Amino acid sequence: MKALFLAAGIAVAAIGCDDAGMQAEPDNTSVNERDAEGTTKTPFDQSNEETDIDQVAEIRSQVLEIDDLSVAGRNVKIVTEAGRVTLRGPVASEAERAAIVDVATGVVGAGNVDDQLEVDAE
Repeated sequence: MKALFLAAGIAVAAIGCDDAGMQAEPDNTSVNERDAEGTTKTPFDQSNEETDIDQVAEIRSQVLEIDDLSVAGRNVKIVTEAGRVTLRGPVASEAERAAIVDVATGVVGAGNVDDQLEVDAE
């Protein structure tokens, strides 16, 4: 439910609030359970090889240059191991997902990107 607050005489909508107007905590239970299984790449799986670290840095740099990228898109997880990149996290749209995948593919080459990005349904 959205709650309205008055701030300096201006009504402000508080998105993601419960009925009492308090910010609701996100429920990441299913994602956390999935990640705890150990079969999903997480930032802990990032290789310390210089080439892999350089690839992450290059992909992140180029992702941040994408025009009108959402906050979620700017914060996708980029994990490299042995030249293979895994992309994870929510993005705002299919176009945003495609743009991020294109950047990663441009850096590491076709066939080396595991796209696990999720288009946010909101």
